[in-house]
Amino acid sequence: MANTAKSISLIGVPTDIGAGSRGASMGPEAMRVAGLGQALTKRGLDVIDCGNLSGPLNPWQPPHNGYRHLPEVVQWNRTLKRAELAELEAGRLPIMLGGDHCLGVGSVSAVAQYCRAQKRKLRVFWLDAHTDFNTSAISPSGNIHGMPVACLCGKGPGELTSLSDVVPAIDASVLRQIGIRSVDTEEKRLVHDMGVDIYDMRYIDEVGMRRVMEEALAGLDGNSHLHVSFDVDFLDPSIAPAVATTVPGGPNYREAQLCMEMIADSGRMGSLDIVELNPALDEHNRTAELVVDLVESLFGKSTLMRK
Repeated sequence: MANTAKSISLIGVPTDIGAGSRGASMGPEAMRVAGLGQALTKRGLDVIDCGNLSGPLNPWQPPHNGYRHLPEVVQWNRTLKRAELAELEAGRLPIMLGGDHCLGVGSVSAVAQYCRAQKRKLRVFWLDAHTDFNTSAISPSGNIHGMPVACLCGKGPGELTSLSDVVPAIDASVLRQIGIRSVDTEEKRLVHDMGVDIYDMRYIDEVGMRRVMEEALAGLDGNSHLHVSFDVDFLDPSIAPAVATTVPGGPNYREAQLCMEMIADSGRMGSLDIVELNPALDEHNRTAELVVDLVESLFGKSTLMRK
């Protein structure tokens, strides 16, 4: 079933406030330069570029009480949550152009609140090399882009765990983490304790991307809202070098395409994050162009030649 969404809102969030290196703040513009809006328009979608949200500059300070830049991270996520919720309530599909992955707190909090109000079932696909389930007690860096899933599940500072209308914003059972291959020791304990559904790269290697996606998509129905949080480091760095946290051994081009095409076939995607694109590390904007290619597949572009 093709994706039925026709109205798309692009929301730029130009900050690297939660990251350990600078550059992801330029991600939204790199995606625009690579033609994201035009590519989706050519697919027959009504695309509105809402421009960039505004927020505090990156003070580039060391951690305080286990968190780097917590007040600034909170401010950016509150602003994003309001903006994304407004687009959802207007009946549009928001695409958040990050920015680093700390922004997943605001984005998913908005979607979770919307789904509760609409009495829709939520599922979250977290496409990432990392589980992002660190806390201040176990994080080696204090960088909040390594903590958004924990915050969404209620483990983190109250200013972030309470962004949605309830705490926790989501139950761990709605998560499907795909492409995982770098997890800190204490993170492993936490995600196992929480019962997060993880499709790591070993499992993808063993059973293939098709079966992984069939399992991850199982149970979605007409009352389901699928939120896709796409960290560009999900991809193997050989095809996507423009991320600060590259981890070898990620999905190759065809595996990534199949992942996106099967999400599109489900027809259930209702919101999307694209995060951690760092054009300062790119080669002639090649990673941004690949991202645009993959996002087109999320909206129905297919290599399928069979009738």
